[in-house]
Amino acid sequence: MSGKGNKEGRNVNQAGGPAGDDYRELAMAAAEKAGKYLKSNLDNCHQVSFKGEIDIVTEGDRQAEGIIVGMISARYPEHAILAEESPARQGGASCRWIIDPLDGTTNYAHGYPVFCVSIALEVAGERVLGVVYNPMLDEMFVAEKGRGAFLNGRRIRVSATADMSRSLLATGFPYDIRCSTDNNLDLFGAMAVQVQAIRRAGSAALDLAYVAAGRFDGFWELKLHPWDTAAGCLLVEEAGGIVTDLQGGFFTLDAPHVVAANDLIHPRLLAALKEARGRNG
Repeated sequence: MSGKGNKEGRNVNQAGGPAGDDYRELAMAAAEKAGKYLKSNLDNCHQVSFKGEIDIVTEGDRQAEGIIVGMISARYPEHAILAEESPARQGGASCRWIIDPLDGTTNYAHGYPVFCVSIALEVAGERVLGVVYNPMLDEMFVAEKGRGAFLNGRRIRVSATADMSRSLLATGFPYDIRCSTDNNLDLFGAMAVQVQAIRRAGSAALDLAYVAAGRFDGFWELKLHPWDTAAGCLLVEEAGGIVTDLQGGFFTLDAPHVVAANDLIHPRLLAALKEARGRNG
């Protein structure tokens, strides 16, 4: 089931959730403003810096993060912020914003139009709000704890695919793929022959949003960070899916490995990944 909606209906059925209207509207506005900045500059020549051998950051990451952090700080200066490109900021309140200003940096640096903005909010350690915005398609994914998941205002659900051999999955590879043997290549090879197809688009947050919308049936990835998963995993959960770590345990933001899928194929996907990981030590 796909959850396409329309821009005019973005705020339908989202009032009164635990995150609060003000928080939700702020997150959506910040994601949209940052996303539109990124889209308008996609075809420009980008300034690229290296954080690792292949892990990069662009001026787009920094500018988008500045937009988001600036909007949140202006409204809630006491809130804590964990953002990918800045030192963590501790706050005096129980609220913490978790921000990936540009998920899909390598794509963006090459002018490949697959990326998103991800913003989540924790209150007293619990994720209560997740927003993922795809500026290229003007798609705003929003989830609130206990209130469901929405795309441009229309409720979305995970897919109803029950046969893993007919499933479309998504994954990605870690930035240390050149120097670590725990790089997902073995799992990718094992899963490729068990499912209909696997996509590797380069944006974990967007992959998770697509699982929530039923476009992908499942997703797994290794060595992710909290800003990669905070919003997307809440979207999957609120859309009726299951999110665990690679062992099937309770997912937390500190668990770098994640498996997310509809409730029908998640057990089989998890078992297949465990089997493949066991075979390869």
